[in-house]
Amino acid sequence: MTHSSEPMPIALTIAGSDSGGGAGIQADLKTFHRFRVFGTSALTAITAQNTLGVTAVHPIPVSVVRAQVDAVVEDLRPGGVKTGMLATAELVAEVASAIRDHGLTNYVLDPVMVASSGDRLLDEDAESAVAERLVSLATLVTPNFHEAGILLGKEVRTPDEMEWAARRLVEMGAEAALVKGGHGEGDEVVDLLWDGAELREWRRPRIRTRHVHGTGCTLSAAAAAGLAKGLPMAEAVDRAIRFVAEAIRTAPGLGAGHGPVNHFVEV
Repeated sequence: MTHSSEPMPIALTIAGSDSGGGAGIQADLKTFHRFRVFGTSALTAITAQNTLGVTAVHPIPVSVVRAQVDAVVEDLRPGGVKTGMLATAELVAEVASAIRDHGLTNYVLDPVMVASSGDRLLDEDAESAVAERLVSLATLVTPNFHEAGILLGKEVRTPDEMEWAARRLVEMGAEAALVKGGHGEGDEVVDLLWDGAELREWRRPRIRTRHVHGTGCTLSAAAAAGLAKGLPMAEAVDRAIRFVAEAIRTAPGLGAGHGPVNHFVEV
């Protein structure tokens, strides 16, 4: 086997574990692998879950989360980072300080706040901490429109409201914001990216399926992988969106509830 002279890009995910394998750390690592990026991780929580729901959550002590990040960064410095489930305001603050202390770049913030079922996944004080501490550090923030509404304290549903939200998140300090419309009701899915200079939109027919578990995790991991490889923002986001759309279209149909997408699809 020959070794490439180019070092393999590294990405880091700071997120919770999904025992069912469809979301969280597991989805992130599968996605990094598919994008030919070496995946590293810092676990924030262990969950007992499957496609039917979550039955137990065990948070990891904040000091141990920080120790994981420090250990990875000091030896396997990532070219891209993403955060997912952060659960508490204390953990949000620690992750923000870790990103700042290590000068981490290409940070993709997936503000995991609302499950596909509509259930809140973050403490309310943690919601404001995400807005105040992490948005300004983000190279890209990737809320669905429910999460954009929570971050900004105003309902976001229509494409005009999504555009307003994306622009507002950039005003708050993010380099770029992708507001996703996958949780909408219409026959078309609209995603909007604002990078402070140009508005881009993606439109595609909605796929009617229950197999969408882990789509937000997968998209943010794909974007982080693209940025770790040095892709421009618009290209990294385009590849991530197309990867997730194809992963939904070819979902393997596993489980009796909200099944996982297909992480084997071509990039």
